[in-house]
Amino acid sequence: MSARFVCFVLLASSVFAQESNRSSGQPSLTIYNQEFAVVRQEIPLDLKAGENQAIVNDITLHLEPDSVVLRDPSGRHLLQVLEQNYRADPVSQQSLLSLYEGRTIDFEIGDHSTVKGKVVRSGFVRPDYFNMNGYQQYAQGEPIIEVGGQLRFGLPGTPIFPDLTAETILKPRLEWLLSTDKPGAFPAEFSYVTGGFTWQADYNIVAPVKGDVCDIVGWVTMDNRSGKTFENARIKLMAGDVNKIQRGRREFDRLEQFTALQSRAMVAPPVTEKAFDEYHLYTLERRTTLRDSDTKQVEFVRAAGVATKQIYIYDGAKIDLGRYNGWNWDNFRNDHSYGTESNPKIWTMREIRNAEANHLGMPLPKGRVRFYRRNDDGQIEFTGENTIDHTPRDETIRIYTGNAFDLAGERRRVDYSIDEGRRSATESFEIKVRNHKKEPVEVRVVERLYRGENWEIVSKSDEFKKNDSHTIEFPVMVAADQEKVVTYTAHYTW
Repeated sequence: MSARFVCFVLLASSVFAQESNRSSGQPSLTIYNQEFAVVRQEIPLDLKAGENQAIVNDITLHLEPDSVVLRDPSGRHLLQVLEQNYRADPVSQQSLLSLYEGRTIDFEIGDHSTVKGKVVRSGFVRPDYFNMNGYQQYAQGEPIIEVGGQLRFGLPGTPIFPDLTAETILKPRLEWLLSTDKPGAFPAEFSYVTGGFTWQADYNIVAPVKGDVCDIVGWVTMDNRSGKTFENARIKLMAGDVNKIQRGRREFDRLEQFTALQSRAMVAPPVTEKAFDEYHLYTLERRTTLRDSDTKQVEFVRAAGVATKQIYIYDGAKIDLGRYNGWNWDNFRNDHSYGTESNPKIWTMREIRNAEANHLGMPLPKGRVRFYRRNDDGQIEFTGENTIDHTPRDETIRIYTGNAFDLAGERRRVDYSIDEGRRSATESFEIKVRNHKKEPVEVRVVERLYRGENWEIVSKSDEFKKNDSHTIEFPVMVAADQEKVVTYTAHYTW
Protein backbone atom coordinates (compact mmCIF):
# COMPACT_ATOMS: atom_id res chain seq x y z
CA MET A 1 0.00 0.00 0.00
CA SER A 2 1.45 3.37 -0.99
CA ALA A 3 2.22 6.11 1.53
CA ARG A 4 -0.15 8.39 -0.38
CA PHE A 5 -3.02 5.94 0.02
CA VAL A 6 -2.25 5.45 3.72
CA CYS A 7 -2.49 9.24 4.09
CA PHE A 8 -5.94 9.19 2.44
CA VAL A 9 -7.21 6.37 4.66
CA LEU A 10 -5.98 8.02 7.86
CA LEU A 11 -7.46 11.38 6.88
CA ALA A 12 -10.75 9.76 5.85
CA SER A 13 -10.88 7.73 9.08
CA SER A 14 -10.51 10.95 11.08
CA VAL A 15 -13.42 12.51 9.21
CA PHE A 16 -15.54 9.42 9.83
CA ALA A 17 -14.68 9.39 13.52
CA GLN A 18 -16.10 12.89 13.88
CA GLU A 19 -19.42 11.64 12.54
CA SER A 20 -19.59 8.32 14.40
CA ASN A 21 -21.50 9.64 17.40
CA ARG A 22 -24.36 10.93 15.27
CA SER A 23 -27.29 8.52 15.24
CA SER A 24 -28.28 8.91 11.62
CA GLY A 25 -28.74 6.33 8.90
CA GLN A 26 -28.29 8.96 6.19
CA PRO A 27 -25.06 9.05 4.15
CA SER A 28 -22.24 11.52 4.61
CA LEU A 29 -19.93 12.83 1.90
CA THR A 30 -16.62 14.63 2.14
CA ILE A 31 -15.79 15.94 -1.33
CA TYR A 32 -12.25 17.01 -2.15
CA ASN A 33 -11.40 19.55 -4.85
CA GLN A 34 -9.17 16.94 -6.49
CA GLU A 35 -11.94 14.86 -8.14
CA PHE A 36 -12.61 12.33 -5.42
CA ALA A 37 -14.73 11.96 -2.29
CA VAL A 38 -15.00 9.94 0.89
CA VAL A 39 -18.38 8.26 1.43
CA ARG A 40 -19.69 7.17 4.82
CA GLN A 41 -22.99 5.33 5.18
CA GLU A 42 -24.71 2.85 7.45
CA ILE A 43 -25.56 -0.64 6.26
CA PRO A 44 -27.69 -3.08 8.29
CA LEU A 45 -25.97 -6.36 9.16
CA ASP A 46 -27.50 -9.42 10.82
CA LEU A 47 -24.66 -11.80 11.49
CA LYS A 48 -24.08 -15.08 13.23
CA ALA A 49 -20.95 -15.77 15.22
CA GLY A 50 -18.16 -16.89 12.90
CA GLU A 51 -18.17 -16.57 9.12
CA ASN A 52 -20.91 -14.79 7.16
CA GLN A 53 -21.53 -13.79 3.55
CA ALA A 54 -22.84 -10.33 2.65
CA ILE A 55 -23.46 -8.35 -0.53
CA VAL A 56 -23.58 -4.55 -0.83
CA ASN A 57 -25.04 -3.03 -4.01
CA ASP A 58 -25.50 0.56 -2.84
CA ILE A 59 -22.09 1.84 -3.97
CA THR A 60 -20.68 4.20 -6.59
CA LEU A 61 -19.33 3.24 -9.99
CA HIS A 62 -15.85 4.50 -9.09
CA LEU A 63 -15.31 3.01 -5.64
CA GLU A 64 -11.68 2.27 -4.78
CA PRO A 65 -11.98 -1.24 -3.31
CA ASP A 66 -8.80 -1.12 -1.27
CA SER A 67 -10.08 1.98 0.56
CA VAL A 68 -13.04 0.16 2.16
CA VAL A 69 -13.42 0.49 5.95
CA LEU A 70 -16.14 -1.56 7.73
CA ARG A 71 -16.72 -1.39 11.47
CA ASP A 72 -19.30 -1.44 14.23
CA PRO A 73 -19.38 2.19 15.48
CA SER A 74 -20.72 1.04 18.85
CA GLY A 75 -17.71 -1.22 19.36
CA ARG A 76 -19.86 -4.18 20.44
CA HIS A 77 -18.95 -6.41 17.50
CA LEU A 78 -15.49 -7.18 16.27
CA LEU A 79 -15.74 -7.22 12.47
CA GLN A 80 -13.16 -8.66 10.09
CA VAL A 81 -13.40 -8.82 6.29
CA LEU A 82 -11.86 -12.17 5.43
CA GLU A 83 -12.42 -11.77 1.68
CA GLN A 84 -13.74 -9.01 -0.54
CA ASN A 85 -14.72 -9.32 -4.18
CA TYR A 86 -15.43 -6.14 -6.10
CA ARG A 87 -17.77 -6.68 -9.06
CA ALA A 88 -17.66 -3.56 -11.19
CA ASP A 89 -18.90 -4.86 -14.54
CA PRO A 90 -22.66 -4.19 -14.59
CA VAL A 91 -24.50 -5.82 -17.44
CA SER A 92 -24.33 -4.09 -20.80
CA GLN A 93 -24.92 -5.21 -24.36
CA GLN A 94 -21.20 -5.78 -24.83
CA SER A 95 -20.62 -7.64 -21.58
CA LEU A 96 -23.72 -9.81 -22.02
CA LEU A 97 -22.64 -10.59 -25.57
CA SER A 98 -19.35 -11.89 -24.17
CA LEU A 99 -21.24 -14.31 -21.92
CA TYR A 100 -22.97 -15.75 -25.00
CA GLU A 101 -19.78 -16.46 -26.92
CA GLY A 102 -20.13 -19.81 -28.72
CA ARG A 103 -23.93 -19.68 -28.58
CA THR A 104 -26.52 -18.75 -31.20
CA ILE A 105 -28.97 -15.92 -30.49
CA ASP A 106 -31.45 -13.79 -32.44
CA PHE A 107 -30.59 -10.38 -33.88
CA GLU A 108 -33.33 -7.88 -34.77
CA ILE A 109 -32.71 -6.19 -38.10
CA GLY A 110 -34.14 -3.03 -39.71
CA ASP A 111 -37.58 -4.38 -40.72
CA HIS A 112 -38.11 -5.81 -37.22
CA SER A 113 -37.52 -9.34 -38.43
CA THR A 114 -34.86 -11.48 -36.80
CA VAL A 115 -31.88 -13.41 -38.01
CA LYS A 116 -29.93 -16.03 -36.08
CA GLY A 117 -26.23 -15.57 -35.50
CA LYS A 118 -23.56 -17.40 -33.56
CA VAL A 119 -21.37 -15.20 -31.35
CA VAL A 120 -17.86 -16.28 -32.33
CA ARG A 121 -16.21 -13.30 -30.63
CA SER A 122 -17.91 -10.55 -28.67
CA GLY A 123 -14.98 -8.09 -28.92
CA PHE A 124 -15.45 -7.19 -25.26
CA VAL A 125 -12.72 -7.53 -22.66
CA ARG A 126 -13.76 -7.29 -19.02
CA PRO A 127 -12.36 -4.30 -17.13
CA ASP A 128 -9.46 -5.26 -14.93
CA TYR A 129 -7.51 -2.08 -14.32
CA PHE A 130 -8.03 1.56 -13.41
CA ASN A 131 -6.68 4.79 -14.75
CA MET A 132 -5.07 7.40 -12.49
CA ASN A 133 -8.44 8.90 -11.52
CA GLY A 134 -9.83 5.56 -10.44
CA TYR A 135 -12.10 5.08 -13.44
CA GLN A 136 -12.24 1.67 -15.01
CA GLN A 137 -10.81 1.08 -18.45
CA TYR A 138 -12.73 -0.96 -20.99
CA ALA A 139 -10.91 -2.60 -23.87
CA GLN A 140 -13.16 -3.39 -26.83
CA GLY A 141 -12.60 -4.83 -30.27
CA GLU A 142 -14.89 -5.67 -33.16
CA PRO A 143 -17.27 -8.61 -32.68
CA ILE A 144 -17.35 -11.56 -35.07
CA ILE A 145 -20.75 -13.15 -35.75
CA GLU A 146 -21.47 -16.24 -37.87
CA VAL A 147 -24.66 -15.79 -39.94
CA GLY A 148 -25.77 -18.48 -42.42
CA GLY A 149 -22.41 -20.21 -42.24
CA GLN A 150 -20.47 -17.04 -43.03
CA LEU A 151 -18.37 -14.92 -40.70
CA ARG A 152 -18.92 -11.18 -40.52
CA PHE A 153 -17.35 -8.38 -38.50
CA GLY A 154 -19.85 -6.29 -36.56
CA LEU A 155 -23.34 -7.10 -35.35
CA PRO A 156 -26.00 -7.95 -37.95
CA GLY A 157 -28.58 -6.19 -35.80
CA THR A 158 -29.65 -5.60 -32.21
CA PRO A 159 -28.91 -8.72 -30.13
CA ILE A 160 -31.88 -10.33 -28.36
CA PHE A 161 -30.78 -12.28 -25.32
CA PRO A 162 -33.00 -15.08 -24.00
CA ASP A 163 -32.09 -14.39 -20.36
CA LEU A 164 -29.48 -13.03 -18.00
CA THR A 165 -26.77 -15.48 -17.12
CA ALA A 166 -25.81 -16.31 -13.57
CA GLU A 167 -22.65 -14.25 -13.96
CA THR A 168 -24.37 -10.96 -14.76
CA ILE A 169 -24.93 -8.18 -12.25
CA LEU A 170 -27.13 -5.12 -12.74
CA LYS A 171 -24.97 -2.67 -10.78
CA PRO A 172 -21.54 -2.68 -9.10
CA ARG A 173 -21.35 -4.58 -5.86
CA LEU A 174 -19.09 -5.78 -3.08
CA GLU A 175 -19.22 -9.40 -1.99
CA TRP A 176 -17.85 -9.99 1.51
CA LEU A 177 -16.88 -12.96 3.60
CA LEU A 178 -17.13 -11.54 7.12
CA SER A 179 -16.15 -12.83 10.51
CA THR A 180 -17.56 -11.57 13.83
CA ASP A 181 -17.12 -12.60 17.44
CA LYS A 182 -20.80 -12.55 18.44
CA PRO A 183 -24.20 -12.78 16.70
CA GLY A 184 -26.61 -9.90 16.34
CA ALA A 185 -28.23 -7.30 14.11
CA PHE A 186 -26.65 -3.87 14.08
CA PRO A 187 -25.97 -0.89 11.74
CA ALA A 188 -22.37 -1.09 10.54
CA GLU A 189 -20.40 1.92 9.37
CA PHE A 190 -19.25 1.47 5.77
CA SER A 191 -16.90 3.98 4.20
CA TYR A 192 -14.71 4.25 1.10
CA VAL A 193 -12.89 6.57 -1.30
CA THR A 194 -14.48 7.09 -4.70
CA GLY A 195 -13.92 9.04 -7.89
CA GLY A 196 -16.70 10.80 -9.77
CA PHE A 197 -17.03 13.90 -7.56
CA THR A 198 -15.77 17.45 -7.95
CA TRP A 199 -16.40 20.74 -6.23
CA GLN A 200 -15.20 24.25 -6.86
CA ALA A 201 -15.63 27.72 -5.45
CA ASP A 202 -16.80 30.70 -7.49
CA TYR A 203 -16.82 34.30 -6.31
CA ASN A 204 -18.81 37.23 -7.73
CA ILE A 205 -17.54 40.70 -6.77
CA VAL A 206 -19.82 43.65 -7.54
CA ALA A 207 -18.46 47.21 -7.41
CA PRO A 208 -20.69 50.30 -7.29
CA VAL A 209 -20.87 52.97 -10.00
CA LYS A 210 -18.03 54.85 -8.31
CA GLY A 211 -15.59 53.67 -5.70
CA ASP A 212 -14.07 50.34 -4.69
CA VAL A 213 -16.21 49.20 -1.73
CA CYS A 214 -17.67 45.98 -3.11
CA ASP A 215 -20.18 43.25 -2.33
CA ILE A 216 -19.04 39.63 -2.56
CA VAL A 217 -21.06 36.44 -3.07
CA GLY A 218 -19.31 33.08 -3.00
CA TRP A 219 -20.76 29.83 -4.30
CA VAL A 220 -19.67 26.22 -4.05
CA THR A 221 -20.58 24.02 -7.00
CA MET A 222 -20.70 20.25 -6.47
CA ASP A 223 -20.80 17.79 -9.36
CA ASN A 224 -21.79 14.14 -8.93
CA ARG A 225 -20.80 11.72 -11.70
CA SER A 226 -20.39 8.74 -9.40
CA GLY A 227 -23.31 6.63 -10.65
CA LYS A 228 -25.11 6.87 -7.28
CA THR A 229 -27.63 9.28 -5.79
CA PHE A 230 -27.09 10.41 -2.20
CA GLU A 231 -30.43 11.13 -0.54
CA ASN A 232 -30.62 13.61 2.33
CA ALA A 233 -26.85 13.51 2.76
CA ARG A 234 -24.60 15.45 5.09
CA ILE A 235 -21.96 17.03 2.83
CA LYS A 236 -18.57 18.41 3.68
CA LEU A 237 -16.05 19.99 1.33
CA MET A 238 -12.34 19.63 1.95
CA ALA A 239 -10.11 22.44 0.68
CA GLY A 240 -6.35 22.15 0.49
CA ASP A 241 -3.62 20.50 -1.49
CA VAL A 242 -4.10 16.90 -0.31
CA ASN A 243 -1.47 14.62 -1.83
CA LYS A 244 -3.60 12.26 -4.20
CA ILE A 245 -13.84 27.60 -15.70
CA GLN A 246 -20.65 30.49 -19.19
CA ARG A 247 -23.62 30.48 -17.21
CA GLY A 248 -25.26 33.27 -19.10
CA ARG A 249 -28.27 35.02 -17.69
CA ARG A 250 -28.49 32.91 -14.55
CA GLU A 251 -25.33 34.52 -13.25
CA PHE A 252 -26.70 38.04 -13.61
CA ASP A 253 -30.00 36.93 -12.03
CA ARG A 254 -28.04 35.83 -8.97
CA LEU A 255 -26.31 39.21 -8.76
CA GLU A 256 -29.59 41.09 -8.97
CA GLN A 257 -31.03 38.86 -6.25
CA PHE A 258 -27.96 39.54 -4.13
CA THR A 259 -28.48 43.28 -4.32
CA ALA A 260 -32.15 42.92 -3.42
CA LEU A 261 -31.33 40.77 -0.42
CA GLN A 262 -28.97 43.27 1.18
CA SER A 263 -31.80 44.94 3.06
CA ARG A 264 -33.14 41.68 4.48
CA ALA A 265 -32.22 40.21 7.83
CA MET A 266 -29.30 37.80 7.68
CA VAL A 267 -30.00 34.14 8.39
CA ALA A 268 -27.69 31.47 9.72
CA PRO A 269 -24.81 30.80 7.30
CA PRO A 270 -25.52 27.86 4.96
CA VAL A 271 -21.88 26.73 5.20
CA THR A 272 -19.59 26.70 8.21
CA GLU A 273 -15.81 26.42 8.13
CA LYS A 274 -13.14 25.08 10.43
CA ALA A 275 -9.49 24.09 10.24
CA PHE A 276 -8.90 20.34 9.93
CA ASP A 277 -5.36 18.99 10.08
CA GLU A 278 -3.45 20.96 7.38
CA TYR A 279 -6.65 21.70 5.43
CA HIS A 280 -9.98 23.48 5.82
CA LEU A 281 -13.33 21.75 6.06
CA TYR A 282 -16.54 23.43 4.88
CA THR A 283 -19.77 21.84 6.16
CA LEU A 284 -23.18 22.37 4.58
CA GLU A 285 -25.45 23.02 7.56
CA ARG A 286 -28.52 21.59 5.86
CA ARG A 287 -28.73 18.04 4.60
CA THR A 288 -29.29 17.88 0.87
CA THR A 289 -29.82 15.37 -1.92
CA LEU A 290 -27.03 15.10 -4.46
CA ARG A 291 -28.33 13.08 -7.40
CA ASP A 292 -26.24 11.19 -9.89
CA SER A 293 -25.33 13.41 -12.87
CA ASP A 294 -26.47 16.40 -10.80
CA THR A 295 -24.75 19.76 -10.31
CA LYS A 296 -25.70 21.59 -7.14
CA GLN A 297 -24.75 25.06 -5.96
CA VAL A 298 -24.82 26.46 -2.44
CA GLU A 299 -23.99 29.98 -1.34
CA PHE A 300 -21.22 30.00 1.26
CA VAL A 301 -19.92 33.58 1.40
CA ARG A 302 -21.95 36.78 1.49
CA ALA A 303 -20.28 40.03 2.46
CA ALA A 304 -21.18 43.67 1.90
CA GLY A 305 -18.97 46.72 2.23
CA VAL A 306 -15.72 44.94 1.42
CA ALA A 307 -12.92 47.41 0.78
CA THR A 308 -10.89 46.64 -2.33
CA LYS A 309 -8.12 48.51 -4.09
CA GLN A 310 -7.59 48.77 -7.81
CA ILE A 311 -3.92 49.07 -8.75
CA TYR A 312 -2.04 49.41 -12.03
CA ILE A 313 1.23 47.60 -12.70
CA TYR A 314 3.59 48.19 -15.62
CA ASP A 315 6.00 45.26 -16.08
CA GLY A 316 7.59 46.65 -19.22
CA ALA A 317 10.34 44.08 -19.80
CA LYS A 318 7.88 41.28 -20.60
CA ILE A 319 10.55 38.68 -19.79
CA ASP A 320 9.76 35.01 -20.34
CA LEU A 321 11.95 33.43 -17.70
CA GLY A 322 11.17 29.93 -18.97
CA ARG A 323 13.31 30.75 -22.00
CA TYR A 324 16.34 31.17 -19.75
CA ASN A 325 16.13 27.94 -17.74
CA GLY A 326 19.62 26.59 -17.07
CA TRP A 327 21.33 29.93 -17.68
CA ASN A 328 23.99 31.25 -15.31
CA TRP A 329 24.94 34.88 -14.64
CA ASP A 330 27.41 34.93 -17.57
CA ASN A 331 24.61 34.06 -19.99
CA PHE A 332 22.49 36.96 -18.78
CA ARG A 333 25.38 39.43 -19.02
CA ASN A 334 26.62 38.35 -22.46
CA ASP A 335 23.19 38.36 -24.13
CA HIS A 336 22.92 42.07 -24.95
CA SER A 337 19.30 41.70 -26.13
CA TYR A 338 18.14 40.24 -22.82
CA GLY A 339 15.56 42.43 -21.09
CA THR A 340 15.13 44.88 -23.96
CA GLU A 341 11.63 43.72 -24.89
CA SER A 342 8.95 46.36 -24.45
CA ASN A 343 5.44 45.53 -23.30
CA PRO A 344 2.95 48.36 -23.97
CA LYS A 345 0.21 46.93 -21.73
CA ILE A 346 -0.42 48.06 -18.17
CA TRP A 347 -2.11 45.49 -15.97
CA THR A 348 -5.21 46.16 -13.92
CA MET A 349 -5.09 44.39 -10.57
CA ARG A 350 -7.52 44.19 -7.67
CA GLU A 351 -6.36 43.76 -4.06
CA ILE A 352 -8.64 42.46 -1.31
CA ARG A 353 -7.68 42.00 2.32
CA ASN A 354 -9.24 38.77 3.60
CA ALA A 355 -9.72 40.02 7.15
CA GLU A 356 -12.59 40.19 9.62
CA ALA A 357 -12.19 43.95 9.79
CA ASN A 358 -12.91 43.95 6.05
CA HIS A 359 -16.10 41.87 6.51
CA LEU A 360 -14.36 38.68 5.36
CA GLY A 361 -11.82 36.70 7.41
CA MET A 362 -12.84 33.15 6.44
CA PRO A 363 -10.24 30.94 4.73
CA LEU A 364 -11.23 31.05 1.07
CA PRO A 365 -10.86 27.93 -1.08
CA LYS A 366 -9.32 28.29 -4.51
CA GLY A 367 -11.69 29.12 -7.34
CA ARG A 368 -12.73 31.54 -10.04
CA VAL A 369 -13.39 35.20 -9.26
CA ARG A 370 -15.61 37.33 -11.52
CA PHE A 371 -15.67 41.11 -11.28
CA TYR A 372 -18.67 43.31 -12.11
CA ARG A 373 -19.31 47.02 -11.86
CA ARG A 374 -22.70 48.65 -11.72
CA ASN A 375 -23.31 51.11 -14.56
CA ASP A 376 -25.00 54.47 -14.02
CA ASP A 377 -28.11 52.97 -15.70
CA GLY A 378 -28.36 50.40 -12.89
CA GLN A 379 -27.14 47.46 -14.93
CA ILE A 380 -24.26 45.22 -13.88
CA GLU A 381 -21.42 44.89 -16.38
CA PHE A 382 -18.77 42.16 -16.40
CA THR A 383 -15.25 43.61 -16.09
CA GLY A 384 -12.94 40.59 -15.84
CA GLU A 385 -12.19 37.32 -14.13
CA ASN A 386 -9.32 35.23 -12.85
CA THR A 387 -8.61 32.51 -10.32
CA ILE A 388 -7.30 32.60 -6.77
CA ASP A 389 -5.45 29.94 -4.83
CA HIS A 390 -6.38 28.79 -1.32
CA THR A 391 -6.17 31.97 0.75
CA PRO A 392 -5.84 31.96 4.56
CA ARG A 393 -7.51 34.62 6.67
CA ASP A 394 -5.62 37.90 7.12
CA GLU A 395 -3.84 37.50 3.78
CA THR A 396 -4.16 39.86 0.81
CA ILE A 397 -5.55 38.59 -2.48
CA ARG A 398 -4.12 40.22 -5.61
CA ILE A 399 -5.97 39.37 -8.81
CA TYR A 400 -5.17 40.32 -12.42
CA THR A 401 -8.40 41.35 -14.16
CA GLY A 402 -7.15 42.61 -17.54
CA ASN A 403 -5.21 45.41 -19.23
CA ALA A 404 -6.03 49.09 -18.75
CA PHE A 405 -7.55 50.63 -21.89
CA ASP A 406 -6.52 54.26 -21.23
CA LEU A 407 -3.01 53.60 -19.92
CA ALA A 408 0.05 52.72 -21.99
CA GLY A 409 3.69 52.03 -21.32
CA GLU A 410 6.94 52.23 -23.24
CA ARG A 411 10.32 50.93 -22.16
CA ARG A 412 13.73 51.22 -23.83
CA ARG A 413 17.34 50.65 -22.87
CA VAL A 414 19.53 53.70 -23.36
CA ASP A 415 22.93 52.26 -22.42
CA TYR A 416 24.66 48.97 -21.62
CA SER A 417 28.36 48.24 -21.08
CA ILE A 418 30.47 45.44 -19.59
CA ASP A 419 33.94 45.87 -18.02
CA GLU A 420 35.37 42.35 -17.79
CA GLY A 421 38.56 43.62 -16.13
CA ARG A 422 36.63 45.15 -13.27
CA ARG A 423 34.03 42.38 -13.38
CA SER A 424 31.18 44.86 -13.65
CA ALA A 425 28.36 45.95 -15.93
CA THR A 426 26.20 49.05 -16.16
CA GLU A 427 22.74 49.31 -17.73
CA SER A 428 20.35 52.26 -18.05
CA PHE A 429 16.64 52.38 -18.92
CA GLU A 430 13.98 54.93 -19.74
CA ILE A 431 10.35 54.00 -18.99
CA LYS A 432 7.40 56.10 -20.08
CA VAL A 433 3.87 55.75 -18.67
CA ARG A 434 1.03 57.62 -20.40
CA ASN A 435 -2.34 58.31 -18.76
CA HIS A 436 -5.25 59.11 -21.08
CA LYS A 437 -7.82 59.10 -18.27
CA LYS A 438 -9.54 62.21 -16.96
CA GLU A 439 -8.14 61.67 -13.46
CA PRO A 440 -4.64 60.99 -12.09
CA VAL A 441 -3.62 57.40 -11.40
CA GLU A 442 -0.80 55.69 -9.58
CA VAL A 443 1.14 53.11 -11.59
CA ARG A 444 3.64 50.71 -10.08
CA VAL A 445 6.54 50.38 -12.51
CA VAL A 446 8.20 46.99 -11.96
CA GLU A 447 11.78 46.34 -13.09
CA ARG A 448 13.70 43.06 -12.87
CA LEU A 449 17.47 43.05 -12.32
CA TYR A 450 18.89 39.78 -13.66
CA ARG A 451 22.28 40.82 -15.11
CA GLY A 452 24.12 39.75 -11.99
CA GLU A 453 23.78 38.53 -8.44
CA ASN A 454 25.03 41.81 -6.89
CA TRP A 455 23.55 45.09 -8.04
CA GLU A 456 23.16 48.73 -7.02
CA ILE A 457 20.96 51.52 -8.40
CA VAL A 458 23.51 54.30 -8.96
CA SER A 459 21.09 56.88 -10.39
CA LYS A 460 17.30 57.22 -10.52
CA SER A 461 14.61 59.76 -11.33
CA ASP A 462 12.17 58.50 -8.69
CA GLU A 463 12.23 56.62 -5.41
CA PHE A 464 11.75 52.87 -5.53
CA LYS A 465 11.17 49.99 -3.16
CA LYS A 466 12.85 46.60 -3.27
CA ASN A 467 10.28 43.78 -3.66
CA ASP A 468 12.77 40.92 -3.61
CA SER A 469 16.45 40.25 -4.35
CA HIS A 470 16.05 41.02 -8.07
CA THR A 471 12.88 43.13 -8.37
CA ILE A 472 12.34 46.82 -7.71
CA GLU A 473 9.19 48.91 -8.02
CA PHE A 474 8.73 52.63 -8.74
CA PRO A 475 5.31 53.86 -7.50
CA VAL A 476 4.61 56.93 -9.66
CA MET A 477 1.65 59.28 -10.01
CA VAL A 478 0.67 60.14 -13.56
CA ALA A 479 -1.51 63.22 -14.03
CA ALA A 480 -4.57 63.16 -16.26
CA ASP A 481 -3.68 63.25 -19.97
CA GLN A 482 0.02 63.38 -19.08
CA GLU A 483 3.15 61.26 -19.45
CA LYS A 484 5.53 60.28 -16.69
CA VAL A 485 9.17 59.34 -17.46
CA VAL A 486 11.13 57.09 -15.11
CA THR A 487 14.88 56.59 -15.57
CA TYR A 488 17.43 54.58 -13.65
CA THR A 489 20.90 53.05 -13.97
CA ALA A 490 21.87 49.71 -12.42
CA HIS A 491 25.48 48.75 -11.70
CA TYR A 492 26.29 45.00 -11.46
CA THR A 493 29.42 43.37 -9.95
CA TRP A 494 30.57 39.75 -9.78
